[in-house]
Amino acid sequence: MRYVENPQLVLGEDKIARIQFDPRSRDDIPQLLMGLQHLYLTPSLREQVFAILETAIPPEVDPSNGRPGMELWKVLVLGSLRLTLNCDYDRVHELANNHKTLRQMLGHGWLDDEYQYSLQTVKDNLRLLTPELLDRINQVVVKAGHRALKKSPADVLKGRCDSFVVETDVHYPTDITLLFDASRQVIERTAKRYIPLGRTEWRQSAYQVRQLKRRVREIEKLKRSKCGPGVQQAAHQLELREAHAAYIAHVNLLLDKAQSSVAELRAEPHVAHDELQVIEEFMAHAHRQASQIMERVLWEQVIPHEEKVFSVYEPHTEWISKGKAGVPVELGLKVCVMEDQHGFILHHQVMVKSQDVDVAQEMVQQTQARFAQLRACSFDQGFHSPTNQQALRGLLDCVILPKRGKLSQEERVYQQAEAFVQGRRRHAAVESAINALEVHGLDICPDHGLDGFKRYVALAVVSRNLQKLGAILQGRARHALRRADARKRAA
Repeated sequence: MRYVENPQLVLGEDKIARIQFDPRSRDDIPQLLMGLQHLYLTPSLREQVFAILETAIPPEVDPSNGRPGMELWKVLVLGSLRLTLNCDYDRVHELANNHKTLRQMLGHGWLDDEYQYSLQTVKDNLRLLTPELLDRINQVVVKAGHRALKKSPADVLKGRCDSFVVETDVHYPTDITLLFDASRQVIERTAKRYIPLGRTEWRQSAYQVRQLKRRVREIEKLKRSKCGPGVQQAAHQLELREAHAAYIAHVNLLLDKAQSSVAELRAEPHVAHDELQVIEEFMAHAHRQASQIMERVLWEQVIPHEEKVFSVYEPHTEWISKGKAGVPVELGLKVCVMEDQHGFILHHQVMVKSQDVDVAQEMVQQTQARFAQLRACSFDQGFHSPTNQQALRGLLDCVILPKRGKLSQEERVYQQAEAFVQGRRRHAAVESAINALEVHGLDICPDHGLDGFKRYVALAVVSRNLQKLGAILQGRARHALRRADARKRAA
């Protein structure tokens, strides 16, 4: 049983319309809640948002049966709060139980003032919103922001497009540590399923993990050690290869044992096959890493970059080197964002195994499908290609896309035009939007899996636009307060 909003109002429930905010507050929470309050109190916006949230309820679910679930309005409020504050579930849990204004926004009145959320309830429900659903809500929020700025729906939108890296929550990868991660998961998960059956084959699983860790430390110590040229260096290389060979042999013995154990567990009626499939996936990771170590160290071959995996826990992680000063490499995925001249994020795209040049046309097309008023857009040189130049000029009235290399006379005239120069100067403002997204959650993604990554990014975009909407409303209230103070002083 789940609702967008509980139709049975609690006696004494505080109306969201009565929530008062301090216009002078500089904190993030009032801005976010003012944006949410605007959505709730504007009938047309509320109907759109609630209709979108209703799509998250499966059609076969009967709202009148089953145990009560968290209302989807509360899920949206708490999810956007998590990204706005860039906090973990523990802080969201604490605020949901003890922050007075937030609890009013969640719909708690004086009769249910003692109601407390459990931490696991918060964790489970905040994962319900899908990237597609959040994208539709984002369109409603952006259009609400434009109306709050008193912009006509026919006004031309000018976009700024750029990409940045959202890191995944992984450690720095080396082939031996990745092999250890995969092997440790195989050992621990197999023992967890095997020991409750009364079998003793994996009773020393913790000791086996420590033995593997010891071999990893020995190899790392050998890599850091220094030796002279000639015979000493040859002996050191031989010792290093022998240590790698012993490590791989030890891992292979444990993997063979685990393979036999998984085959036996499949015959047990009370063992979930989903968990066994996870073990087999980690075994595949371990076999791949062991093979790559043998190729690199023992056979002195170069591993192609596309065959490398940089995390066994987050396999979608990519090795990204953007050439930034002091940041030689970032581990995560690139995210492309389209910002308008008013500071709202119109659209975003998670770039999986693609570069800036590959998504330029798609970003403009998808943004125009959501906001047909987009008629101009600026990019940096990373998005340039002759194909993009030609295609984008067919989609937009004004394309600010600097070309790499030497310019022809025609291209030089085009890039010296007033509109091009002004657009290129204003393009740097997109870095402010990127910095705001990173500050409010998109510095590193703590959620697991590619689906969790996409959901986290989509929620960050919605939260940022809600906060931007709230900031506009707060600025308007602050201006009205200043005028009222001025009239009092004049009187």
